[in-house]
Amino acid sequence: MKDKLLIIGASGHGKVVADIALKMNKWNAIAFLDDNESLKSSMGLEVLGTSSDVKKYIDQYQIFVGIGNNATRQKIHLMLEGAGASIPSLIHPNSTIGEQVEIGIGTAVMAGAVINCCTKIGKGCIINTGSTIDHDNRIEDFVHISPGAHLAGTVKVGQGAWLGIGSVVSNNVNITANCKIGAAGVVIKDITEPGTYVGGPVRRVRA
Repeated sequence: MKDKLLIIGASGHGKVVADIALKMNKWNAIAFLDDNESLKSSMGLEVLGTSSDVKKYIDQYQIFVGIGNNATRQKIHLMLEGAGASIPSLIHPNSTIGEQVEIGIGTAVMAGAVINCCTKIGKGCIINTGSTIDHDNRIEDFVHISPGAHLAGTVKVGQGAWLGIGSVVSNNVNITANCKIGAAGVVIKDITEPGTYVGGPVRRVRA
């Protein structure tokens, strides 16, 4: 395993990702790439260049995409996979991971998150601070579960969906790909059409 980690993105989400990596105490060196060319350091870690430089570092570093936007994260992650990059998952030591949980590469699990048994988390996901995902969930690739969101048992969340801060999903509910659930949204039945949903229970407000 490579003993150095390079994080693409040195702003808000990237800094939280770096904090997880530091607390994991797994890499001898951690650095950033960021497209703000005037930025030379973040979190006390060096910014080595911009995202366009990433292929120069693939042989030396494991690489992680620290970008909050699902579509942008997906695009860069898939490019890295295609280029043969080594992509870890980052799991905060103060999260709780149950038995028979699978977590895909490029996924970040933040402090205080709980993922219960027999759940599968795809690649490139964000399981944010204090969120809970109960038993037998299926979270597909490039999903963002925001801080304080709570998913009951046997929930499925489709690729690229975003569940806003404090949202709640009842058990046995399926949420289709590329949905956005607003802050504090309450999902009590299947969502089969992509779009933006708000309220309690949620209703679709735009495609």
